Amino acid sequence: MTVRVFKPGMLSSFQDEGRFGHQPLGVSVVGAMDQRAHRLANTLVGNTEDVASLEITLTGPTLQFTQPCCIALCGADLSPQLNGKPIAMNRPLVLRAKDELHFGARQHGTRAYLAVHGGFDLPDVLGSQSTYLRSRFGGWHGRALKRDDEIPLRRPLREVGQEGGTLETLAKALWDIRLYLPSIIADSTRARIRIIQSQQWEEFTPASREALLSQTFRISPDSERMGFRLQGPDILMTQPRQMISEATTFGTIQVPAGGQPIVLMADRQTTGGYPKIAYVATVDLPLLAQMGPGDKVQFELLTLNTAQALDTARTRAFIDLAQALQPVRTLLLNH
Repeated sequence: MTVRVFKPGMLSSFQDEGRFGHQPLGVSVVGAMDQRAHRLANTLVGNTEDVASLEITLTGPTLQFTQPCCIALCGADLSPQLNGKPIAMNRPLVLRAKDELHFGARQHGTRAYLAVHGGFDLPDVLGSQSTYLRSRFGGWHGRALKRDDEIPLRRPLREVGQEGGTLETLAKALWDIRLYLPSIIADSTRARIRIIQSQQWEEFTPASREALLSQTFRISPDSERMGFRLQGPDILMTQPRQMISEATTFGTIQVPAGGQPIVLMADRQTTGGYPKIAYVATVDLPLLAQMGPGDKVQFELLTLNTAQALDTARTRAFIDLAQALQPVRTLLLNH
């Protein structure tokens, strides 16, 4: 009842919604970089969003499943193949014993998410299964996957279900279910990432504020899960300022003394003392998370009220989708 790792890929680690409530102790939240794709993959296989998925970065792993299970792949299109044949993304798929999943060329995006019905059998550490790579805990032994790892599954499928159905009939029944993904949770792109002004917005020079909204930035090769360093015009304050460190959030745009912004990402530190010019709107964090070194980024302002409304609409859309996919959960729980 395991998933065998033949090739680990560039960086494959287990992530969930994050490890909340421990920042005062210096423990970072971490979690999936693209929470939208993580949640969608789990929803498609009948899981709740707090179940860990496998976050796959750029170059995917090669995995063999020793028992039948149901999976879904969402996020970046890294040309997934099952036993050498292309498979669909954003759908629940039935895998048989000894099936091999591997990935090919990157089509778009940076991070794909693999969810399995019932979840991977991972221990909870401080209430989360997320891998914190820097501190080496959570997920699978606190690290990314390695060759010859064997990851247990919590609920593999039976060859014959409770009502006598076979895996073939289950696969057909799942495939026949029509899926409609609302635009707010579908895999999409935008020309500009939307941001919200910080309390320190007015302390930056007018030219810097204008540059942030009108110029193009490039994601630096030094970027990773902790933060995306941006290369572009210098963002400067009207005068230097000493600040007391404050709690950080996913999407905070900090500006060090050198003037090159840093967008804090999933593995961000718990506190930071750099001035903050803005915050990436939660609804657009998945779009930013699917970018990588060398990609170009442009920003536009969004009001706090509009950002909150968009976030509420996305949450409502996920609730509606989970209700619409009740037939999927029923089929899987009966098998």
